[in-house]
Amino acid sequence: MSLISCLSEGCNLWIMDSINSSDSLVGPSGTSGAEIAPIGALRDSSRASSPITIALIGLRHIIKHATNGTPHMADWRPILKRRDSGFPRIMGVLNVTPDSFHADSRVEGIENAVEKATSMFEEGAEWIDIGGESTRPGAVEVSQEEEARRVIPIIEAVRDELPEAGISIDSRREYVARMALDAGADMVNDVSSLGDSRMADLIVEAECPICLMHMKGLPSNMQENPTYGDVLEEVRNGLISTSRRLIERGVEPSNVIVDPGIGFGKLLEHNISLLSSGRSVVPSDEMSLMWGVSRKSMFKQMLGRDLSEDRLAGTLGVAAMAKDKGVDIIRVHDVREHSDLFSVMDGIG
Repeated sequence: MSLISCLSEGCNLWIMDSINSSDSLVGPSGTSGAEIAPIGALRDSSRASSPITIALIGLRHIIKHATNGTPHMADWRPILKRRDSGFPRIMGVLNVTPDSFHADSRVEGIENAVEKATSMFEEGAEWIDIGGESTRPGAVEVSQEEEARRVIPIIEAVRDELPEAGISIDSRREYVARMALDAGADMVNDVSSLGDSRMADLIVEAECPICLMHMKGLPSNMQENPTYGDVLEEVRNGLISTSRRLIERGVEPSNVIVDPGIGFGKLLEHNISLLSSGRSVVPSDEMSLMWGVSRKSMFKQMLGRDLSEDRLAGTLGVAAMAKDKGVDIIRVHDVREHSDLFSVMDGIG
């Protein structure tokens, strides 16, 4: 039986004849060799963010099996935290939508999507965030079936092409997230913070990382005069309440990322307060912090840039603060420019 077919059929135990650079998967239990170690222990020491691969399949996505036969997602936590240099990991945006606010982030067709994802990965993105529903202010919902139709073939193709990349599914629906994880995604980016009551069940079952984002209202109405007493306190309390639903069911805090939701039910003063506060919004030190500010309308208000195409400089200005604010992951449209920014800042010290 081939490795791929056995994985798809759920073999309970695989063994490995060594953990050196020549590692090979030799078969199910009963053949010679040592029992496979937890995937998190089998890292390629030559590159901190690169998994060992077997038959061109990244070990980070191969399902692990506990002694009781229960499947577990591979461990991606090392790249949920910022780099040793203190700069954040880069997540590149891949929108399989016709109406996302920044046109250059949209892709159409599998070939185009894979080309875009590959380019972002080569430019320095360690995560590719794939979404099939626009959540810009005023966006109209699409059906979960349509959302899945858009993203699942793309995730499968990107997974095949980029076995070492982390893939995030940007969805607020358990139906789509479950199909995406089965197709090769490694993390769920949920802008509704468990708004789908079934999403928590999926995260507990899959043991995969999840990003919980704060949003006041829904995309269709979230920017209709949002008000707060103390925005930092309210957003943090909201993230505490949502993350507790997972932690109390056994989810490791290190598998939880929180996002203050810049532009999601916030006015400019709210966005500035949340960005200035950095990690103060994070419920636990063990959790990661993600920022998603790329080319958003706050730069229209701050700089007078009406078009998203003209907001790169403002975006990079915020990104330059990310290290000092303790940001772990930064979600961006322009990977190369952010990678260059962090490299130059790191070089200067």
